[in-house]
Amino acid sequence: MSTKLQTAPGEDQAHKRKVREIVQQLGALLGLVGLCVILTFSSEYFLTMDNIMNIARQSAINSLVALGMLLTILTAGIDLSVGSILALSIVLMGIVVVKLGMSPIVGIIVCLGVGAFVGLVNGLLLTKMSLPHPFISTMGTQSVARGLALIVTAASPISNFPAEIQLLGGGFIGPVPISFILVVLVYALFHIVLNYTTVGRHIYAVGGNPEATRLSGINIHNVLLFVYTISGLMAALAGLVLVGRVNSAYPLAGLAYESDAIAAVIIGGASFMGGEGTVWGTLIGAMIMAVVRNGLNLLSVSSEMQTVAIGIVIILAVYVDVLRHKAAKKLKA
Repeated sequence: MSTKLQTAPGEDQAHKRKVREIVQQLGALLGLVGLCVILTFSSEYFLTMDNIMNIARQSAINSLVALGMLLTILTAGIDLSVGSILALSIVLMGIVVVKLGMSPIVGIIVCLGVGAFVGLVNGLLLTKMSLPHPFISTMGTQSVARGLALIVTAASPISNFPAEIQLLGGGFIGPVPISFILVVLVYALFHIVLNYTTVGRHIYAVGGNPEATRLSGINIHNVLLFVYTISGLMAALAGLVLVGRVNSAYPLAGLAYESDAIAAVIIGGASFMGGEGTVWGTLIGAMIMAVVRNGLNLLSVSSEMQTVAIGIVIILAVYVDVLRHKAAKKLKA
């Protein structure tokens, strides 16, 4: 008498999700390689060590912001306030360090603390005040944080940061930017959290099937509070890198950063419907965005046309997400 082993429904769904994610990552990676091949033949300067390291450095800020955005999109949410959080975090750090003369360590703590706090506020607005969608709550905090950044600085930049703060965004280890090393380390940490911890499984569960997640006893509100707090923290960390690059904190920093971050996440295989997406896919998406911008600069495309091109990339990324879901529904039917 033989016994046929059966896979539990939950395990089967998880296996299918993993397969889809691998396929989507490979597609994004092939797109990145194809883009690099095209630009290599289009510009003699593209495939040089200096330019490759420049792309790595340029991609760091969006990579960090996109990592926080990934968590919110995994829960079928979104965070429109990341650019404003970045600006408020760095200008308050500037006031503490440059204006008040406090320690750079204190300034970094203030920067990261402000980012995490505003992210927590986003989560509280969504969970405790029961606002209908994170689009509403984060759009509100987007305006509030940007306005506060303008008020506390009188709309003026703050410059001349100490070397300790500039190191993260402006330093190198050999030819490799420290900011890109930071990105790799943070992405590796988030990969472990999302794939090998309980909180990671809960994040995927909330986005994949919130009702089943609630019935299984998982506190959805706590998961959302964690996710939006981390999104704010990552925006502030990206702000530290930005300050290191330009040696300045200005209240209009981070404008439209949410668009690039969303594009990176969706290009990397995540879905606005929630429950799908990976850390490394998001990194590939962020690299694609950086390569597109770099290539347009090398080809002497005007900034106005670059804006148009990036907008088209974002629209196409969202459209691909729609097509993926239509295909998935047909397979289930």
